[in-house]
Order: sequence, then structure tokens, then C-alpha cells
Amino acid sequence: MVGYSYYFQHVSQLTHGKELIDTGMKKERQRAEKAFELAESGKVVAVISSGDSGVYGMAPLLWEMKAERNSEVELEVVPGISAMFAAAARLGAPLGHDFCSISMSDLLTPWEKIEKRIVAAAEADFVTAVYNPLSKGRFWQLMRLKELFLEQRSPDTPVGIARNVGREDEKIQLVKLVDLDVSMADMFTVLIIGNSQTFSSAGKMVTPRGYYVSKEVNSDKLGRRIMNESFRTILENIDVSDRSLAHTWVALHCIHTTADFSLNESVELTNNVVEVLHEKLYAGHPPVIVTDVSMVTRGIRRATAQKLGLQIKCYLDDDRVRQMASDMDITRTQAGIRLAVQEHPNAIFAFGNAPTALIELVKLIRNGKAQPSGVVAAPVGFVNVRESKWQLKYGCPDLPAVFVNGRKGGSNVAATILNAILSWNEAKEMHPGEGL
Repeated sequence: MVGYSYYFQHVSQLTHGKELIDTGMKKERQRAEKAFELAESGKVVAVISSGDSGVYGMAPLLWEMKAERNSEVELEVVPGISAMFAAAARLGAPLGHDFCSISMSDLLTPWEKIEKRIVAAAEADFVTAVYNPLSKGRFWQLMRLKELFLEQRSPDTPVGIARNVGREDEKIQLVKLVDLDVSMADMFTVLIIGNSQTFSSAGKMVTPRGYYVSKEVNSDKLGRRIMNESFRTILENIDVSDRSLAHTWVALHCIHTTADFSLNESVELTNNVVEVLHEKLYAGHPPVIVTDVSMVTRGIRRATAQKLGLQIKCYLDDDRVRQMASDMDITRTQAGIRLAVQEHPNAIFAFGNAPTALIELVKLIRNGKAQPSGVVAAPVGFVNVRESKWQLKYGCPDLPAVFVNGRKGGSNVAATILNAILSWNEAKEMHPGEGL
């Protein structure tokens, strides 16, 4: 039998009549080499570890050495009970959900890598077993681990402390993360730090698997539930810390529609456009919504529009527009805007395709022929797209408007901006999707 000298006292009932070869701490390679020499000479050899030999024990080293020596010695790993499982049984059931283990020993692993693993475990909400938490020369790392976990976990998170589990001087403690101290651990100790659901009860530590978690009653339709989940995902991937709620609300809708996170930067609101237009749309006599192309009209939520009695018009296919475009040698979208302004000068205008139509509206505004309630400026493309938005922004600076700056935009984006404005009352609760 080959092993660390301290361990033989714990297997004395198995050592009778055996040749015992022991070495001190940090002599793992020497023990492994001796074991192979004996086995290769024809002897049956048992290499002992505490806990499970495959968990921070001798088994990995023996398999590495077998490959290095190209040895024909047969290896059999006998499973044991690792300290974290023995400790968990004493503590209650702290490993009831996803967990990981981290060794604090930096003899074979650089501290920089250990710290990355600590951060990853804390951020991922793993229950975390901590091996080798302290030694005479390694006295500060445990407090650094505590500091890192407190950045992610509640100070009240249960921490189980188990020393010499299964031995005569076994000691089990349960403390709060905030109270963890180096005086509570040594090299014979394993810690188990709970996750965000772990709780203590009757002196025990429990991490629920989820059997008692009741499903929340949710009357939302499937489309709204999907949109809510999408918004939560988007918010994890954009920075809205310096943005107004109105900007965030519009940007979330645009990103949800396109999966383009850069729209958080492209969206620009002027003159309280969301608040102003929402109030007008819900005032009882809402302004007409005029769009440059019919695709925009199809993206506006029909149930909400019907409830408010909204008129949503696109003049592109109007016979008068065809004739006007032909007679004046202008595009049909330009002609559509001219006709729309004649009939609805105070409309909300939404552009998702044609920069020429937006340029036409700016010209009519500056000539005093149009007084829009607001404008959604999201034409898309390459020719005159940015210029059309600049003309509106700098030529009509007092007009409430939503811009999708640059070349981006589109009919779906223009429609979703209108939907964001229509659902502004849902923004504070971040509960999008009314009418889906």
C-alpha cells in the first residue's frame, strides 16, 4: 500500500500483512513512481487517497504517469466519497441543484486562474464547494473569495463549514457568508457556499431542486410572454444606464424586431415625442397616421388601433397619386405625401422606406403647408437616406420626432416605433406586448 503517511491511521483495519510505503506532503510524484515500480515488478499495489481518489487525489496523476511511461500496468479506480458529498450529507442537502468545486491551492494552479473560476462560479449562481481553503502560507485567499462572492450573493447566503467529516474530531458549522472568517477553516476543511435559493432550516442547509416552486399564474397570451422574455434578454446585452425610459422603450422595440443591438445607439428622440404622441393618440380624437408604404400599416397592432379608432393611411396605391406622380415627374411616395398633407396636415407621419417622401414632408413643413403632430423617421437604404433625416432634424428642430440615424431603418422598424408609442403606458412596468 502506497500513500501519504497521515492517511494510514485511517485504514489501519486494512493494513495487516501489507507492505506499507509512505511519504510526506508534496511527494505525490514520488509515491506514484514507487507504485508503478512495484506494480511493474509484479506486485499488486493500492495507492490510497482521502475522499475520492479522482477528486483532487492521486488517480489523475497515476493515469498521466501510465501514459507517460507507456506502462502495461492495469489501473482500477475504486470510487470513494469526496469531502463535499460527505459534508453535504452532514449539512442537510446543499448540493440539490447545479454545483461546482474549486480548490484554493495555488501550488499547481496559478491564483489568477483560480480567481477567474471563483468569479465564474459566483456569477453563474453555482452552489460552490471550496477545497483547501487555507494553509499556513495561504492565509488571504479565502477572504478574497468571500469578497468576490459578496459581489454576487446576499450576505445572508448560507455557508456550510465541515472539518474532518467522518472522523472522531468532526466539526460542522453553518454560518452566513458575511460572517465567514479564516479562523473557521484549515486544510482539513471543506466549505459549501449556497446559491441564491439556498436556505437554512433547523440548523441545516438546503438548496431546492424546484419541486416546491409553484408556477406563476400568467394570463398573458403567448405572444406577449415571448416579447417579455425577449426584452429581458435584450436588456442583458445593452447599456441603458444613461438613457431615458422613453429611449429605452423605443430601442427595445426596435431591437426586438430586428435583433440588431446597435439600434440602441441609432435611435434618437426629440421634443418628448413618445409622451406627446401617446397623449394625442389616447385623447379621444387621435390624429391620422400616414405611412410612406403599406408595409408600415401592416405592422401596427391592429387590436390597439381598433380600440382607439385610429385611421392608418398609405396613399401609395391611390389612383390620384399615380396621376400626380406622372404629371409632376415625381416619385409616387412624394406624390402620396403631397396628397396626405392636403387631407391630413396634422397627421403623424411614419417613414420606413422612402427618403424622398421624408424630404417632401420637410419641404411642406418649412413652406407652412404641413404641421405634423410628430414624425417617425426611419427610411432605410443608401441614397439620400441620412440626408433626409438630417433635413428633418435640423430643418424642423421643434417637431417631436423619432429618428433611426444613419442608413438603418425599415418598414418593420417604423411600425414597431409606433407600437412602442402606443404602448408607452406599459413602459414603467416593462411589460410589453399588449394586443399580441
